[in-house]
Amino acid sequence: MSDEPLLTNINHQTISPPHLHCFRSEGDVALDVDGQIDMLVWNIYKQNRDQWQQALTTLSRGKQLLLLQEASMTQDMKQWIIDSGWYGNQANAFKAFDTPAGVLNLSKDTPLLACAYMKTEPWLRLPKSAIYARYPLSNGETLAVVNVHAVNFTLGVKAYRQQLHELEVELSQHQGPIVIAGDFNSWSEKRLTALRQALLPLKLQEVSYAPDERKRFITGYPLDHVFFRGLTLKSAEAPINDASDHNPLVVRFQVKAK
Repeated sequence: MSDEPLLTNINHQTISPPHLHCFRSEGDVALDVDGQIDMLVWNIYKQNRDQWQQALTTLSRGKQLLLLQEASMTQDMKQWIIDSGWYGNQANAFKAFDTPAGVLNLSKDTPLLACAYMKTEPWLRLPKSAIYARYPLSNGETLAVVNVHAVNFTLGVKAYRQQLHELEVELSQHQGPIVIAGDFNSWSEKRLTALRQALLPLKLQEVSYAPDERKRFITGYPLDHVFFRGLTLKSAEAPINDASDHNPLVVRFQVKAK
């Protein structure tokens, strides 16, 4: 495990070993299709359930952006990405049996920028990862996207706030549309309050779902969220799916005309 958060890059049917903190490109292919962005946000549980591949194939159909948490870069996952024609970046939080795992962004073309972030949980010393990325849009704007898997086992919310603040500082420098999404481990009122307070300066809206079958802790608080600004929300659902211990979030945005 490296002290420096590193990216694995998926490009032109090749998957590089993790070696960069940030990836940059001069790509100009818009993320949206006819002004529409269909997005999947899903903690995929390290592909521990047999039906993950079939479910991911179905859920990713017609999508422009996949934001996955707890993605394990197994040989089966590598082959699925290449066969499906995705470009992507994975922030490598840790290795299990020499297999990198962490958050994973997949899109149909390369992002302009993708940077890895990592925060180690104070108790278990298990790192959690995030990616800050930028994608070109058809209206000439740039969409900033954060895919985050938040620290979980902490006494109080200090480390939780620190991780969110680091990402908020990065986003605060972006003038255009924003999406921040993932598994926030917001299993208590204190954590949910800390999350919303951290994002308050960015003036984001929170997505609501119909149906809303998001995974909830025993306290009743949902763990997965999507926040946005500068886009029009068209639809959002969190359907039941037994291919992970989290249910997926399926969200559709419309890019605003300039």
